[in-house]
Amino acid sequence: MPPNGAQGRVQGPPPGHGSAEPLWRAIAVFRFASLGYAALLAILNRVYYVRFGWACAVIAAMTAWTVVTTVAYAHPEGRTRALLGADLAVTAGLLLSTFVLQYPQAMRHGVMPVTGIWVAGPVLAWAVSYGRRAGTITALIMSGCDFVLRHGDLTVVLNGVVLLLLAGWTIGHVARLAAEVETERQHAAAVEAASRERERLARGIHDSVLQVLALVQRRGAEAGGEAAELGRLAGEQEAALRSLVGGGAPPAAGGRRGSPPAAASAARARRRGRRVPGATR
Repeated sequence: MPPNGAQGRVQGPPPGHGSAEPLWRAIAVFRFASLGYAALLAILNRVYYVRFGWACAVIAAMTAWTVVTTVAYAHPEGRTRALLGADLAVTAGLLLSTFVLQYPQAMRHGVMPVTGIWVAGPVLAWAVSYGRRAGTITALIMSGCDFVLRHGDLTVVLNGVVLLLLAGWTIGHVARLAAEVETERQHAAAVEAASRERERLARGIHDSVLQVLALVQRRGAEAGGEAAELGRLAGEQEAALRSLVGGGAPPAAGGRRGSPPAAASAARARRRGRRVPGATR
């Protein structure tokens, strides 16, 4: 189980940072594509517009606002609550302008508002910035505006509500998952870096210990007697430590790496045989 600090980091930053950059680019593409679709629908359904020139002005305003939001949302510091709120207000106002642009019977004939599906832009932006709840609330606000326009056609209203709610909740969920995955990745990278640093420090300490053990072994062999036995034990510990650090075969006594165990035992036996007479003297 990760420590409490790690859990806090995993739950941590809200979406809309580095992990959400692909989502912001996708929103920009959607807004321009839906803008073109709205303009095409306005041209095809121009007979249902009381003031088609004003509809063209609304399309122009939508184009300008799409450019403004795309440029602003391209940078994390531009994704402020103020801009997101303005995005929602401007989009809702342009949607409601359909009241004065289309004939009353246009909605009954299935004509979409002048904004078309472009109204989903702020829903997606809020969802990516603040998650599922914000996306759902924004979808409900835009659906309320659509209900004011289409109060006579409940089926069409419900379809729009469902689609906006699904878009807001799903994109918010994806953005939250992306933020959590990014936080996990950064945490794993930090843990790996710390582990490599500890390993580097441990190897440095091991080298120092190996040098001390080798010195004790050499001086003990030179001194003889009980010091020789102490040197022998130091040599065995040096061999074991070298094997642990290097991951290879343990060296034989005396510091030669890769000697067979039998040869190492024979060498120790010869040393003990040479030390016995010295000990009696």
